[in-house]
Order: sequence, then C-alpha cells, then structure tokens
Amino acid sequence: MTLDFTSLSPRDAYNWMINAITPRPIAWVSTISAEGKTNLAPFSFFQGACANPPTLLFIGANDRTGKKKDSVINVEQVPEFVVNLVPFALREPMNQTAAPLPHGESEFEKFNIATAPSLKVRPPRVAAAPVAFECKLDRIVNIGAGPLASNVVFGTIICAHISESVLGADGTIDQHKLDTIGRMGGDYYTRTTELFTIERPR
Repeated sequence: MTLDFTSLSPRDAYNWMINAITPRPIAWVSTISAEGKTNLAPFSFFQGACANPPTLLFIGANDRTGKKKDSVINVEQVPEFVVNLVPFALREPMNQTAAPLPHGESEFEKFNIATAPSLKVRPPRVAAAPVAFECKLDRIVNIGAGPLASNVVFGTIICAHISESVLGADGTIDQHKLDTIGRMGGDYYTRTTELFTIERPR
C-alpha cells in the first residue's frame, strides 16, 4: 500500500499519522491567560528538542474550524508554561482535560485536579505529576493555515520538579517507577512498564 499524502485531506493525513507514529509521549500542558485563568490540556505531538539550551516542544493543532487551542492562545499572551508528564495513575484525569471547555474555564477546577505552585513561571503545575518542566517560551512556529494546521511551541526548560517516588538508589529516574503512558492510534494508549535493553553500538 502506498499513500500519496499530497492528495489526502488534512483529516485523513492526521488519522494515518496518529495511527502510525506511535507511541507518542504526552505533554500535559498547564498555561495561564492574561486574565489569570488557568488551562490544562494534553498534547501527544511532544518531544525534547535540544539540550543546549534545554528545550522541548509541543504542538497544538488548530481545531476543525481553524481556531487555535486555548493553550497556544495563553502562551501567546503569557509566554510561560509547564509540561507535566502523565503516569498510568493519572490517565483518567488527563483524559478528562481533553474535553473542549469554553475559553477561560479551568480544567484544574472543573475536574478537581490539585495544583502546586511553580517556582519560576506563573502557570501552576499538576501536583501529582511525577515530573514537571517549567518553561519559558522560546518561539512559536506556525505550520500551515486553517483547520488542523499547527502551532509548534518551543520552550526553554528553566526548572524541573522530580518526585522522589520515581528516583532510584542512584538518584536518577527509575524507568520502572516512572510508569508513563504513551498515545497510540484511536482510543489506545500504551504503558511503559514492559522494558527491555539493547546495548548501543560503540
């Protein structure tokens, strides 16, 4: 089977991409508007981008009407955000925050998700998240226009909160304890508890 992506509709291209590009880590992004309203939303187009300076990115696709996600709008207004990682234990509240709420309504409040104050940015973090990266906006790169076009948000990591509960005896993150989940196609997710090792070639 060969697909000509130049002839696919954006919706069809999106469906093929999210079903094939797996697993995808989840950025549970907390932001705050100029009016001080908090927002919390999951994004599965997310990745680390650079270590010098430490930079990550998440991608907010426009909705089917071409409107930007609230997270992107907030970052444009207040250029700071927190990326909270999602363990298996937080899968349900994370999924709830994917629901479309009216602009300005806080997912933290709507779904009773406890917050913790950030140290260097204004948006709060998810109190129960095992890892949270406080970020300052580096830049937003717009790709395409209209429905399902994207806004690639790059953030410089300025502070990280790591729960003691996911650290191993050596003081680093124990992958077995972290227990994050990844996005698959459709309604499927995967859990990062089945681990194997392969030694890197030298």
